[in-house]
Amino acid sequence: MKSENIFDLLVIGAGPGGYVCAIRAAQLGLKVGIIEKNKRLGGTCLNVGCIPSKALLHSTEVYHQIKVDAQTHGVECEKVSLDLATMMNRKDKVVSQLGKGVQSLVSKKGVKIYEGTAELLDNRKVQVSNGSEIFELEAKEIVLATGSKPIELPNLPFDGKKIISSDQAIALDKIPERLVVVGAGAIGLELGCVWSRLGSEVTILEFLPEICSQLDPEIAKATRKIFEKQGITFQLSTKVETAKVTKKEVSLSITKDNQNSNISADCVLVAVGREPFAKGLGIERLNLAKDEKGRVKVNQDFSTNLDGIRAIGDLIHGPMLAHKAEEDGVACAEILAGQAGHVDYSLVPGVIYSDPEVANIGMSESQAKKEGFLTKCGAFPMAGNGRAIATCSTDGVVKLVADAKTDRILGAQIVAHSASELIASVVAHMEYGGSAEDLARTIHAHPTLSESIKEAALSVDGRGLHSL
Repeated sequence: MKSENIFDLLVIGAGPGGYVCAIRAAQLGLKVGIIEKNKRLGGTCLNVGCIPSKALLHSTEVYHQIKVDAQTHGVECEKVSLDLATMMNRKDKVVSQLGKGVQSLVSKKGVKIYEGTAELLDNRKVQVSNGSEIFELEAKEIVLATGSKPIELPNLPFDGKKIISSDQAIALDKIPERLVVVGAGAIGLELGCVWSRLGSEVTILEFLPEICSQLDPEIAKATRKIFEKQGITFQLSTKVETAKVTKKEVSLSITKDNQNSNISADCVLVAVGREPFAKGLGIERLNLAKDEKGRVKVNQDFSTNLDGIRAIGDLIHGPMLAHKAEEDGVACAEILAGQAGHVDYSLVPGVIYSDPEVANIGMSESQAKKEGFLTKCGAFPMAGNGRAIATCSTDGVVKLVADAKTDRILGAQIVAHSASELIASVVAHMEYGGSAEDLARTIHAHPTLSESIKEAALSVDGRGLHSL
């Protein structure tokens, strides 16, 4: 084989985990190639996930603020109208801009990029097909980073028009009058918010008795009430039995409390989670080991049961989040270069990018008690925060959970505007095993939303300064 086709590392999949792994490995002196079947790097996150959905969330938030909240600020806006095509075009431009940036970044870091589908021939060789040619590459190590795909329910098969996944929900060409969302997780809530702000009558069906199972019950309930105030309807403890699709609508047969009923919509978004995607890689032929959830089994160094093949990101255990995949990629590359890469999965924050945003880290109070901890908690309502009042961002609360014996922070839940940014300071303190007092004694600028975190930490010991 030609020397230019032989690498220290080949990465299959150029999503957040894959391209970051490739970049870090190149930084550490390895000869690296990356294979991606799509024309644009970035994976699900950049192309049909994190980035386009956040672009739409921002655009619809601007529209909603102008249409609903502007008069509160003394801003008179007459004849506010919406051009959905322009909004979608802006979203596409954001994705394109970032895609070009990733392509340039990876290339300039010295990583060789191959466009095409990859198949493992063995634990050292990969066959690449790009439509016009088929060729082989070889590497000392291969990292699988092919990500995940939306889960398709047997009774709700995707047709891309009436029964859709998040892939289609970010690219609708008209606003549905009625949208039913199956699943009240991050994807369902975010895209439900997008289309609700644009005028859809949104109903979210959730199998569990409450939304946001990662939150404590009282925080989850309060969060749902905020969404309901915004116009979204929820049906909890509800199971979808069957679907009947016609040219006009989708009719769902649902069950709640052993009672059957029907609900109809222009389209149904199925958002019940994601599953690992490794179709066409040839891993079944090579007997690559998987767990009961279809995830690739790996050791602490990301190695599989096949020598020379490792896996990261959504393919393996842990939360299916872009930032988790990135950390996997960095750690895996460092291990391959002889360093001590490591990821603490207990410190991966989760975020729902609604308004207010919902962010959490570590254990909730109920989870901590199940783990046997004696807990003490502090909470602070955003309605008591000066910056929140000044900016009309008073919906939400910050809750901090600490070990009653050691004061070590066990977790936090933040429902607030910019919660995705606020959670980072809690993560930083938890990273070194910090205490609620450490966080309480950290000086926060005034007036900022982040002061609510300090107040929650103070409240852990009953010494909140701005709460009763």
